[in-house]
Amino acid sequence: MKIVIDAMGGDNAPREIVKGATLALGKRKNFGIVFTGDEFLVKKELAALSYDVARVEVKHASEVITNDESPTSAVRNKRDSSLVVGLKVLKEDAEAGALISAGSTGAVLTGGIMYIGRIAGVQRPALCPAIPNYRGTSTLLCDAGANADCKPSYLAQFAVMATAYGRAAYGMENPRVALLSNGTEDHKGDIMHQEAFALLSETKGINFIGNAEGRDLMFGDYDILVADGFSGNVALKAAEGCGKTVASILKAEFSKAKLSYLFARKQISKVRSILDYNRMGGAMFLGLKKAVIKAHGSSKAESVAAAVLQAVDAVEGRTVEHIVQMLPQTAETKEE
Repeated sequence: MKIVIDAMGGDNAPREIVKGATLALGKRKNFGIVFTGDEFLVKKELAALSYDVARVEVKHASEVITNDESPTSAVRNKRDSSLVVGLKVLKEDAEAGALISAGSTGAVLTGGIMYIGRIAGVQRPALCPAIPNYRGTSTLLCDAGANADCKPSYLAQFAVMATAYGRAAYGMENPRVALLSNGTEDHKGDIMHQEAFALLSETKGINFIGNAEGRDLMFGDYDILVADGFSGNVALKAAEGCGKTVASILKAEFSKAKLSYLFARKQISKVRSILDYNRMGGAMFLGLKKAVIKAHGSSKAESVAAAVLQAVDAVEGRTVEHIVQMLPQTAETKEE
């Protein structure tokens, strides 16, 4: 298995991207890496690291897509960008199972659809990150920003795809699915969410247990939260901000009372670990013919390594195949 990595995407490229990928190589032995990007810069970073040389390839790309560019025009015009070259490798190489990029979210989504293509029957692909929760495991949020405007049938498919992903990559036997809304009662939400609730209740193959509020993202007893991309993205960023706030408060308060910190150090470390997004990897773009994972733009090595292992698990678990098998169970699968 090969994992393709856009070495030039993200705020800390290529150093942290390359370092993180090689860290992942040391944790598993069942995959190789193909870096795409400026060959001189990538090899310069590799020269300072210890890794299994036989498991690493570098494919030169002379261009980089930035966050300031129009995603569609950049993907179409920058054919030699690290992202597009990586997508071509993913599409054409049978051994390539996934691509990871910390670059422009819009470009990753646009490029994924243009070069990899949607699975037959998928109305809209969706971003599905894993969110840390109070149990120390993860909750999948689908969609987290790919589709701001949604129809009820899209949300039903998001639930099916996320269920397949949870089973394949995270070992969730019968994941509990909830609809993100403004209240837990069945009648809550606008017309779209009320119709989505009814459709999810009828969708076979998923364990739908009702509505969930935003506060349940990290604290509720759910495995999957289904959302329209607008609400999901707001919830995701609110949760990230909450995690950073709690960590900052703990650090500030215990810096004033160092003796107290010594007694509570173990518990504080556990809290930080639970709230640490770096261990979660990136957001998989569900609904494409191969795995595409969007890592956070500010990813450091630890987060990149987690994204690589996340990609390996998604491919090994045959996520795409599971989605294909489950799609006919939705009430509506025709593209609109």
